[in-house]
Amino acid sequence: MDVRTKSSTAWLLLTFTLPTKRASQRVEVWRKLQRYGTVPLGNSGYLLPSNPTNEERFQWLATAIRKYGGDASIVHVRSIDNISTPQLIGRFAEARAREYQELIRELQKFSSMPVQKRAVGRLSRLRSRFQEIVEVDFFVSPLQKRVGELFARADEARVATPVPETTRINPRDYKGRIWVTRPRPGVDRSASAWLIRSFIDPRARFAFAPEGQTPPSAVPFDMFRGGFGHRGDYCTFEVLQKDFRIRDRRMKVISEVIHDADLADGKFGRKEGYGIDEVLKGWARQGIPDQDLLDRGMQLIEGLYHSLA
Repeated sequence: MDVRTKSSTAWLLLTFTLPTKRASQRVEVWRKLQRYGTVPLGNSGYLLPSNPTNEERFQWLATAIRKYGGDASIVHVRSIDNISTPQLIGRFAEARAREYQELIRELQKFSSMPVQKRAVGRLSRLRSRFQEIVEVDFFVSPLQKRVGELFARADEARVATPVPETTRINPRDYKGRIWVTRPRPGVDRSASAWLIRSFIDPRARFAFAPEGQTPPSAVPFDMFRGGFGHRGDYCTFEVLQKDFRIRDRRMKVISEVIHDADLADGKFGRKEGYGIDEVLKGWARQGIPDQDLLDRGMQLIEGLYHSLA
């Protein structure tokens, strides 16, 4: 998202024509224009604030239009003589406000339902839609914050079973330890190991053992019994983050990514972790040893962490 001041905003204008026989392609183009957050400029074309992402989107769309036998041009616009910059910004604000208001109505319906009827899939779809709108909310509507608050309330209301309280732990008891988990680590175990090494126990050593064969002196994680594992609707990564009170600003995003990839409930609408999980599965099928697999997974999470800087 590239938010600009009213005085410095430049624009991109996409103009195009398509043969009348290309009805399905016309619908495809229109849907992409909607997804990109454009507003129409009369009969002249479709407008977006000028930034590299929007220009690349228009370039790909123009290429597709030409392949369909049409004609397309992208025009860089500084000003429009009969429409002021504040008026243009107002059009984008109105378009996003309509979309946010529709989401608000849907979230209010969701929250008014009995707890047993609050389907995870429905909330996930609404969250994905919210992220789509935020991506094209170029001038940051005040409704964005309100919708985010409604999602937070919906999350609280959705969880019917309270998460058990845990005994307060002393982080010093978990320094220089052996941490053991099941063989063939996936996304949650790799991310948890990265969290342990990065924020809990810098000298942590990792080992693998079948369920029920954990060494007495080791700290189990993501095992089905004992140690740090799933709790309520939290994955192991989230449990470790909460139990050790890790407040790093990028950790909230990573915990959402790992939750969605591990539990596949779409709670946060985060899809980044699915790619990490698939890569780990592919390496596992190649017969890569457990320790190497865990090391590679930790490196992937490290890269994700720094991408959020």
